[in-house]
Amino acid sequence: MSIPKGMIGIRHVALFIKELESAVDFYTRVVGMQIEWQPDPDNVYLTNHGDVFALHRVSYTPDPMQRLDHIGFVLTDAQSVDDWYAHMVAHDVRITEAPKSHRDGSRGFYCLDSVGHLLEFIYHPPIVRHLAAIA
Repeated sequence: MSIPKGMIGIRHVALFIKELESAVDFYTRVVGMQIEWQPDPDNVYLTNHGDVFALHRVSYTPDPMQRLDHIGFVLTDAQSVDDWYAHMVAHDVRITEAPKSHRDGSRGFYCLDSVGHLLEFIYHPPIVRHLAAIA
């Protein structure tokens, strides 16, 4: 059985969050996402260029074995990586790995959001070329 065509990458992530207001503030104020829908005080759906990022409040700490490794934000070019890095530093975001270029032409860095999730901001040429080809 062949794999269907049409997938362009991860466009939706959902997280369980204890500190919902802190996470919404971080992703709207620092990352620049917008609230697309908030059906109630415990659920917020953010968007940025068609992505859907759902944050659901929980009153418990989720099982550590269910933790997300990281969320990747694809950037348009290598300079954008450095621009986002400077932006995060200016907002006192905790950087876990400074920008680094790789043999394949990708460039990225890692940081933590306001509630401890690992984020990667990356320029990855094959993804960018693919998105440009389908636009």
